Amino acid sequence: MKRIPLFLLVALLASCSDEKTASSNKDYFTTWEHYLGDPERTHYSNLDQIDTANVTNLKLAWSYKSGGLQEGRTTQIQTSPLVVDGVLYGVNAAIELFAIDATNGKEIWKFKPVSKDESGLGVNRGLNYWKSNGEEPSRIFFTSGPQLFAIDIATGQPITSFGNNGSIDLREGLGRDPKKQSVVSNTPGAIFENILIQGTRVGEGPGASPGHIRAYDVLTGKIVWTFHTIPQPGEFGYDTWPTDAYKTVGGANSWPGMAMDLERGIVYIPTGSAAFDWYGGDREGVDLFANSLLALNAKTGERIWHFQLVHHDIWDRDPPAPPNLLEIKRDGKIIPAVAQVTKSGHVFVFNREMGEPLFPIEEKAYPSSKLIGEKTYATQPLPLKPEPFARQVLTENDLYAPNEKAFVDDLVKGNKSDDAPTVLEKFKSITSNGQFIPMDTTGVILFPGADGGAEWGGAAVDPRDGIMYVNGNEMAWIIKMKAVGGGNDSSMGQSLAQIHCTRCHGGELEGLAGIPELQNVKLRLQPDSIKTIIQKGRGAMPGMPNLSEDEVDALTEFLTGMEGAKDHRVEKIKIDVPYSVASFARFKDDRGYPVVKPPWGTLNAIDLNTGEYVWKIPLGHEESLNDPNVPVSGLENYGGPVITKGGVLFIAATKDEKIRAFNMKTGEKMWEDQLPAGGYATPITYQVDGKQYIVISCGGGKMGTASGDEYRAYALE
Repeated sequence: MKRIPLFLLVALLASCSDEKTASSNKDYFTTWEHYLGDPERTHYSNLDQIDTANVTNLKLAWSYKSGGLQEGRTTQIQTSPLVVDGVLYGVNAAIELFAIDATNGKEIWKFKPVSKDESGLGVNRGLNYWKSNGEEPSRIFFTSGPQLFAIDIATGQPITSFGNNGSIDLREGLGRDPKKQSVVSNTPGAIFENILIQGTRVGEGPGASPGHIRAYDVLTGKIVWTFHTIPQPGEFGYDTWPTDAYKTVGGANSWPGMAMDLERGIVYIPTGSAAFDWYGGDREGVDLFANSLLALNAKTGERIWHFQLVHHDIWDRDPPAPPNLLEIKRDGKIIPAVAQVTKSGHVFVFNREMGEPLFPIEEKAYPSSKLIGEKTYATQPLPLKPEPFARQVLTENDLYAPNEKAFVDDLVKGNKSDDAPTVLEKFKSITSNGQFIPMDTTGVILFPGADGGAEWGGAAVDPRDGIMYVNGNEMAWIIKMKAVGGGNDSSMGQSLAQIHCTRCHGGELEGLAGIPELQNVKLRLQPDSIKTIIQKGRGAMPGMPNLSEDEVDALTEFLTGMEGAKDHRVEKIKIDVPYSVASFARFKDDRGYPVVKPPWGTLNAIDLNTGEYVWKIPLGHEESLNDPNVPVSGLENYGGPVITKGGVLFIAATKDEKIRAFNMKTGEKMWEDQLPAGGYATPITYQVDGKQYIVISCGGGKMGTASGDEYRAYALE
């Protein structure tokens, strides 16, 4: 970690001499003009009309069918919308922006980008709002594909003075050929004065785009500053990578969002892992600033401090959500803090001015990789407090039904044969030793799984008392690597599929939960359509414009079974990647249940002043379980909580497609309602004309559940 320069520290300390809490007297606590409630990303509302005494009286106030569903295709809505002056702004399943009356759900306008769902648009998790000073129109910043739009909040039309007739292309300004980059943005950045600080989502395989953090002028769209997350010559951290890594390596991007300290002018940015996810032989070193929490000067982009959460990541353990800004009480003093939840189920807490850890962090030793060319880092940082909110090691004693058949490999393809291994047999055939065990060609348990521990919905923190509320997952995954090629007879197309497709579609292209199989893709799509999708992406799949025409042809021919027409041997692959993913799947039994003993999903309250837990409960229930020993199973969940002055926490997120309300002090469930589709988003709350509303987007589409397009609002009768 690099400490703050002395001259800047003095200035910062002077700016925070007032002992008021950082979260005091903020009128936006009763509205919802910022992603996740406020620039500090607390998920907190100062509203208390709905409280623990009357929350059971909540009823459906209105619903809005946002549209965008497409027959035969799985879609999602993960948007946490905004509310400004009684108007709610959200995004539908086709990544179209809309404005509706926040009191009744009636549509005001809708903006449909020209580039429809043909460029890896994926999902949109939220928006940025910039309030006008009176000379320029107030605007919503909205991303669709590689385009970042500035939309007039009143008319729903692009503001033509911004960028190129109302939008900018996020593929530009990266120092590489824009036509060869795959760049989108699923999560809003942060606004400071007239600057929009924006992160991106890039590919996770070889040839991925770099993850520069860029700041744009909100009026013109011009780049104000750039921070290279893969440092270039002369920049701090350059020596933590191979010499030319900045020219070829991708990733280290900020995809989960960021938090903004308006008083200090500091933006806190979590960064992702470097590409490719599971093998780092081409990027020996700790790889700054991948997998880091960055504190940057919001005006200039200069680094104030950083902490790397994972060194040389080969486990895809990037931080999944924006950090939370809060204040912690220690020995009678108030300390400005920043807390970052992780996929591994840990919470890192730092002094937000100086970057000093507020709980001890140890560098724990781990074994070296067995894969040729891979040099894992010898240690990894683990906070000693708070205790992880997700279990860390899957042992034989943790298996829920060890004698059931294992739902991996053969069984995931539907071949439930009698000679398939049991859960226990499969468990004994692979490695399960906890966090940061290097991947191998036999199989390693990742627990919590590849999606986390914490998820992109993130945590809430109460600015009044420093208590964090975070939902977690307890799902084990099996990751297994294999050498690319598989022998002298392997074709270029097969090898390219191993490198670029198995990461998401499974080791045998059999498909994973919510991701289609490719073994029979030729029955669904024509070769030309397959080529277009490979190059441009579709839905949640990013495009791969970095592949050459020969490589796209070879991959298409392999997927359609037409290989042999051209000489596409493995030697012609331009990117030297010796390993690919052979198995990448949740570890379940043949009933479809996780192999770990329940709970499978939890909701946790952690006092960040002390690092101690206030309460911990299962979140959601698998109603088909019928196990008298498991009254509440907990469920895999996606989306975060919102908390209120009224003492009520609201969260949807679970596979059972319900929204629930909990007592913040005790964890007691007080209310629930069945949604029309899964609410895999973070709810919001706001007040208009004296009435408080709770809104959740019901987009479904994850964990095998049906897609939806409805936004629902609840209020007291």
